[in-house]
Amino acid sequence: MTHALNTTDEPTNEAAEVSSEDSVGVIAACVELTKPGITKLVTITALVGLLVGGLHYGTTGLTHWIVLIVGCLVGTSMASGGANALNMWYESDLDALMDRTKTRPIPSTRLSPRFVLWFGLMMCAVGSGILWLTMGLMPALIAVFTAISYVLMYTPLKTRTITNTLVGAVPGALPAMIGTAAVAPGTGFEPLTDPIGLMLFVLMFVWQMPHFFAIAWMCRVDYEKGGFKMLPSVDATGNHTATVMIFSSLLLIPVSLLPMKVVPELSGWVTGGTGILLGLLLVWLSIKFARVRTDRAARVVFFGSIIHLPVYMTVFVAEAIIRAAFFGAGG
Repeated sequence: MTHALNTTDEPTNEAAEVSSEDSVGVIAACVELTKPGITKLVTITALVGLLVGGLHYGTTGLTHWIVLIVGCLVGTSMASGGANALNMWYESDLDALMDRTKTRPIPSTRLSPRFVLWFGLMMCAVGSGILWLTMGLMPALIAVFTAISYVLMYTPLKTRTITNTLVGAVPGALPAMIGTAAVAPGTGFEPLTDPIGLMLFVLMFVWQMPHFFAIAWMCRVDYEKGGFKMLPSVDATGNHTATVMIFSSLLLIPVSLLPMKVVPELSGWVTGGTGILLGLLLVWLSIKFARVRTDRAARVVFFGSIIHLPVYMTVFVAEAIIRAAFFGAGG
């Protein structure tokens, strides 16, 4: 009898273990769909806009702040993650052709295209809904337009024209305006013209140039396999790619000084000086790439850009908070 019970129990336990492993695998694949690195960056930029905008316009009330911050973090991350999932759904056939992406959930058959489509749509809808409930209609509309422009404008252009990077930089920069749109004065579409939101949009737009062209150079062979038309695809020598990287890195320097003009009560030479130093570092790394045109040099530019943005944003927000706390800054 004991033997019979053990024999009966073993398949049940194994089935439970398999079911548990499958569930963990599905969850891990869903997380992968959201492109956590990109989602984290997008969410942070939205939060920076909220904090700086809130301090500038004198947003008050601890409960109000908590609702705004939680809504911004949860809503933006879900909407961004959903857009990334829809991007993977749209490009799944091409992803299967590239070494870098062939292990993604759909090409690796871990998730079905239909599941990914509905997952992406649900994430976008819920994320935008949370933004609407906690921050207002305009932040939600920005999130919706960001997803639409990313999936239906930028993604199709990646196989058609090398200008796709410029188009793609728009949905990459728009989330920075989600936070400011929640606290900026005005009705209707007026918050879209808020100087702080536009300033952050420009910063994010320009920053993406050296960042993504470094990626495009490193992955140029893979991109060609997938049929993507990136600048390095028509720039075998790397002359144009290097020029764009150097120019955009240089442009980051005056752009990083904009807070001193737009929100002078919250930003001074601590933020400005940090922007100059980080910009010069990125220019130097881009020049080094221009001299050798190797994947290793491009990777250094990529990591330089990864250092640039979070360090600059951290200093900017820290100075804004300190100035607001000690000097009573606020518009």
